[in-house]
Amino acid sequence: YGFINTCLKSLVVEKYGEETWENLRLQAGVQDSFLTFEVYKDEITMQLVDKACKILGIPADTVLREFGEYFFEFCKRSGYDHMLRTLGGNLYEFIENLDALHSYLSLSYQAILVWFVFPQEMNAPSFRVEKNEDGSMHLHYYSDRRGLCHIVPGIIGAAALDFFNTEISMEIVNQAEEEERTGKKEHIVFLVTQNPVFSYKERSKFSSLPQYLADSEKQIDSQLRKEELEKAKNAIRDRGSTVCPVRKSHWKTIRGIITLGKGKLLRGFDPVYPKSLWIDTKTFCNGLPFHMVFDKELKVKQAGVSIQKIVPGLQTMDIRLDQYFSIVHPEVPFTISSIQKFINSQFVFQTRREMMPQSWKQRPMLELRGQMIWMESLQCMLYLCSPLLRTLHELEERQMHIADIAPHDVTRDLILLNQQRLAEMELSNQLEKKKEELRILSKHLEEEKKKTEALLYAMLPQHVANQLKEGKQVEAGEFKECTILFSDVVTFTNICAQCEPIQIVLMLNSMYLRFDRLTTVHDVYKVETIGDAYMVVGGVPVPVPTHAERVANFALGMIIAAKGVQNPVSGNPIQIRVGIHTGPVLAGVVGEKMPRYCLFGDTVNIASRMESHGVPSKIHLSSSAYQCLKYKNFEMTERGEIEVKGKGKMHTYFLIRNKTATENEIMGRP
Repeated sequence: YGFINTCLKSLVVEKYGEETWENLRLQAGVQDSFLTFEVYKDEITMQLVDKACKILGIPADTVLREFGEYFFEFCKRSGYDHMLRTLGGNLYEFIENLDALHSYLSLSYQAILVWFVFPQEMNAPSFRVEKNEDGSMHLHYYSDRRGLCHIVPGIIGAAALDFFNTEISMEIVNQAEEEERTGKKEHIVFLVTQNPVFSYKERSKFSSLPQYLADSEKQIDSQLRKEELEKAKNAIRDRGSTVCPVRKSHWKTIRGIITLGKGKLLRGFDPVYPKSLWIDTKTFCNGLPFHMVFDKELKVKQAGVSIQKIVPGLQTMDIRLDQYFSIVHPEVPFTISSIQKFINSQFVFQTRREMMPQSWKQRPMLELRGQMIWMESLQCMLYLCSPLLRTLHELEERQMHIADIAPHDVTRDLILLNQQRLAEMELSNQLEKKKEELRILSKHLEEEKKKTEALLYAMLPQHVANQLKEGKQVEAGEFKECTILFSDVVTFTNICAQCEPIQIVLMLNSMYLRFDRLTTVHDVYKVETIGDAYMVVGGVPVPVPTHAERVANFALGMIIAAKGVQNPVSGNPIQIRVGIHTGPVLAGVVGEKMPRYCLFGDTVNIASRMESHGVPSKIHLSSSAYQCLKYKNFEMTERGEIEVKGKGKMHTYFLIRNKTATENEIMGRP
């Protein structure tokens, strides 16, 4: 069930983190979450355990034991605390009743599967415990699933420490295949040794145990003497007599208290049995309508009236019980010796279809659940049972009624309560599915949101985009100093005239992908592209003192990157012109339908002129850009004065290289 896989996920996330779980589930090839009442293949759980061992570098037995300890705590947190705590007063009783707990849980789990999914048995493990003379126990563990036995010490150890304040050690003393005998694939025998855990005060008290007992006896003796003296005085006063009473010993007084019905002190309970059974046979068979008595040869000696009505063959005394019934649980052969071996387990019988009356042929077979009691004096076995019915639907399928079950039998209440619980579980199951659907939708929504944000951040600076998302108006900002770069492709017009449009698109796309990567490497902002023109800026929208160096390194990278882009006409690498200028600008968002972050000012015009008056495969610098880079480890040469359209004569320079950075560093290669 999904409950197991959910527990395993919770353990990994809690102890090793969300990333470890994500890695684990991806390697195992399973989904991220599991529905509590959904049935999943055992291979999923085994795959998760196997991958956990490899990823965490922990042996399988350690992982399973740790899972067992965590599973116990997970069950407590999931609301099974009181159910587990009330199974028994000590560890022996707790283990002895585990099968009964599985049987109870199967009522709901199996019924919800029959109701809403498909019929499938809750294939739980089985436990049998034996006491040894030295106080230790032998725990027999039977399971259909091989290799999971190491979970048992984790679960039992955690329960012993939490419920009974006892530390235990468990070691495997025998391991065998018992499929033919029990129907289970694995039979493990554990030796369980208990060691009580005492607090400091308890240890101090028990370390002086003889003195403690002696003091206790003195206190009891003193108290009894006072009580006897007081009673004697009262008796004399009541009778008005001067005769002194005969003093009894304090042990006689204790016996007197017991006789008065105030309970036994310092001794166990001894039941009282009548000399003869005060119930006649007819009343017994009517009062317990679903009981059966059979001998060592499985011959039926007695049966309740209701089971006789359903299985008329039982009215013939001395017929063999195994002819009419098969044992569903525990999975043992139908022999008296096997039944005696598992006598502390709950037994589930199922009627055999071929032996049922004609009216039952089309109905589901009746199952009985109850306990076995061996009667030594009669050498017979008593099977006290009730119909195993989970819902009103199952009752109707067998054409039975609540009235067919004895008034004292809690099966009547269980069917009605379970019907209500199943309705609640169906609602819980639906809510869990809706929750999972919402989680998946939320995850997809988050992924789409990230894609949208990435697209938005590609169009606008991040802080500007965030302001627009919040509905705020973005004010234009003035930047006192920044560095702007323009580039274009040499003879682009001629290339366009001689090529197909798709070839131009492929060439530009190849070039721009290389340039875009470099903007990330050197942390400059790409303003826009128009045809073959490419514009970037350093120091906008976030002012930085190294804006000129960043743009210069970017420009050097552009020249290198352009050599990798092929001219579709000549087949040679393309050539680009690059122009750079440093100065003040005004920047802001323009438009609403397709808003763009634009730069305004004479600095933009001069940078564009540096590009248009440049030389192929050269980086053309204005004098202001040169001054910013003069003492920054860049090699530059003077071009001299040139005539610039609209600006007159200007003194310009060429950027050659970065003296300290390698080509790999410029290109952002490892």
